Amino acid sequence: MRFLRRLPALFVAALMALGGLSAAPAQAGEAGATAAPVFKAPYPCGQRWTYSHHSAEVRRALDFVRSDGGPTAGTPVLASAAGTATRYSQPSGAGNYVAIDHGGGWKTYYFHLSDYSVPSGAAVAQGQQIGVTGSTGNSSGAHIHYEQLLNGVGQNIVINGAGLSYPGSYNQAYLTSDNGCGGGGSGLAFNTWGSGVNVRSDARVSAPVVTTLAGPTAVRVLCQKQGDTVNAEGYSNNWWSKLRDQNGFISNIYIDHPDAKLPGVPLC
Repeated sequence: MRFLRRLPALFVAALMALGGLSAAPAQAGEAGATAAPVFKAPYPCGQRWTYSHHSAEVRRALDFVRSDGGPTAGTPVLASAAGTATRYSQPSGAGNYVAIDHGGGWKTYYFHLSDYSVPSGAAVAQGQQIGVTGSTGNSSGAHIHYEQLLNGVGQNIVINGAGLSYPGSYNQAYLTSDNGCGGGGSGLAFNTWGSGVNVRSDARVSAPVVTTLAGPTAVRVLCQKQGDTVNAEGYSNNWWSKLRDQNGFISNIYIDHPDAKLPGVPLC
């Protein structure tokens, strides 16, 4: 009896085989259509931003502003995953914005840009700059309005596989970016030179000292930015590096490398 009950299934399988059909590819295709990329924060490595959700916002957007002392306006906006970028402009609403198609029905939106950094149709990598944070369109101040959509429907935002909260105001939740860090978010390895080198909270000689490097030290650099000019050993440099383990900045003049701006290190 068990053999007889199997006959219909075997008959269908034989017909599918004769016709070159298989159920497995269809199931794989459906799974691939909903598998989300591993999205990262839409701003540079090492930066700490706060975010909020307003009930009037479209879909499931979150708005991000900087909370690490750096300026929100003018900060690079980065692709949170690889895909194809398209530029748009909606002066009465989203302002200048970029949409990235990540495939499988997934898209991300980045609103209110002050400028674009890629042309429409460009293939972009995760961590690539696509625009500049601004306040164009219907916006009361510089911020990144960010969305993740599946088949046109807004989704609760997930970064590095973890869902974010939806606070009603800023300074209740924070997110530090590892987008574009290199080395899987661990930073790039360099050595310092000199003794008694101060690590500061920002790229300014007047910023508070976080710690001091007693002598040459192996460090991990998350990102770099321009700041105060520092002079040492007959050289001048206005680039500063953010150190992963010391959680602060040192002048690039104390990084043991011939270039003032370190190669392969993203901008903060």
